[in-house]
Amino acid sequence: MSCLGTLNSGGSILYPTDTIWGIGCDATREDAVRKIYRIKKRMSSKSLILLLDSPNKLSLYVESVPLITWDLLKNVTSPLTIIYPRGRNLAPNVLAEDGSVAIRIADHEFCREMIRQFGKPIVSTSANLSGSSNPLNFADINPLILGQVDYTVGLYHDSISSLKPSRIIKLYENGEFSVIRQ
Repeated sequence: MSCLGTLNSGGSILYPTDTIWGIGCDATREDAVRKIYRIKKRMSSKSLILLLDSPNKLSLYVESVPLITWDLLKNVTSPLTIIYPRGRNLAPNVLAEDGSVAIRIADHEFCREMIRQFGKPIVSTSANLSGSSNPLNFADINPLILGQVDYTVGLYHDSISSLKPSRIIKLYENGEFSVIRQ
């Protein structure tokens, strides 16, 4: 099965991102998201990051995109995940308990094209077991992860990431924001 076929059937993928190797699935399917939590051995109370291919699609998945978003995205120089106050059109288990949703616009050619062709956001969580260190390259990914995903992308296996997870900023409905992760 192909990467897109796996996503369309509710399966999980292991793929390179603009930060580190990630585990992903269709962010609109509750059953697919549940599988990601199971693979990572992660508590379902900890929300997940989603990737989109374009900022133009934010309004499809966020009830109200705060104006500051456009300044943040225009001036970003490194991967940035923004937590928006109210998500919509997504699986309930990708939202935080307060209804917020964490979204990053992918800055990686493969990811952008995959998401564009898929037509929906995908989950992007680090390819590690919950509490373990993030893999910097494909060779560092735990065999337990490799054995549980439905599809592994066959690109960039020899690349070493010098990047770290994205910076995270949380936006509030009143226009204020806070930095969650530098």
